[in-house]
Amino acid sequence: MSMLRKTSAIALMIATGGTMAHAAPNPPAKDIVIVHGALVDGSGWRAVHDILTKDGFHVTIVQEPLTGLAEDVETTKRAIDQQAGPVVLVGHSYGGSVITEAGADPKVSALVYVAALQPDAGEASGQLLSKFAAPNDAMRATANHDTPDKYFFLPPAKFPATYAADVPAPEAQFLADSQQQLAEKALGAPVSVAAWRTKPSYAILTTQDHMVSPELQRWMYQRSGAKVTEVSASHAVFISQPSAVAKVIEAAAK
Repeated sequence: MSMLRKTSAIALMIATGGTMAHAAPNPPAKDIVIVHGALVDGSGWRAVHDILTKDGFHVTIVQEPLTGLAEDVETTKRAIDQQAGPVVLVGHSYGGSVITEAGADPKVSALVYVAALQPDAGEASGQLLSKFAAPNDAMRATANHDTPDKYFFLPPAKFPATYAADVPAPEAQFLADSQQQLAEKALGAPVSVAAWRTKPSYAILTTQDHMVSPELQRWMYQRSGAKVTEVSASHAVFISQPSAVAKVIEAAAK
């Protein structure tokens, strides 16, 4: 540094109280928006909600209709609009595709993928699921009698072992009996933008998952550069291990 520049820098420090100005760090997020996956609704996230709320976070659970990607993204955007921000956006299973697109909202500061799909722009959920051999073929499709649309579901008898093997049997059976079917068109719709390409992402990889292959999860999360936490859990990790899930969400908020 030349003597003139050095003198000018010293003068600036004196004028500003002896310190050089620095850009303010991004504030921690206090708003958490959670997007549930296919076949279930948001009620299963009660334990995670309670942990986060106790720790001082404001939590909103999105109840998507699961009738199509566009509708589910729009429902999520309405929830984001209600927040002051910044927002940590959390997605489980198919909800990962939803947050990948909805997460482009400027209020969203980080994304958390919980045993979730993480498509790139132009990729569809079903396209990703077919990339690796599915751990099971339990999913079935039923036709809507009023439209040509089809919806996927798990036969109730197969639901506990397939979706929630580490959840107490009565609770797993309740999930089976209250499941929401997922529209086939939701799996076929590509996302238009991949928010994880411009925002930090965190991921929980469930090693005992029979819905979204652990191999697929690992491939997606390595591609995105997500900070990965492996948990020995079923697809219903948000119920069986809520503390582990909340811990990752809180790390993303910081």
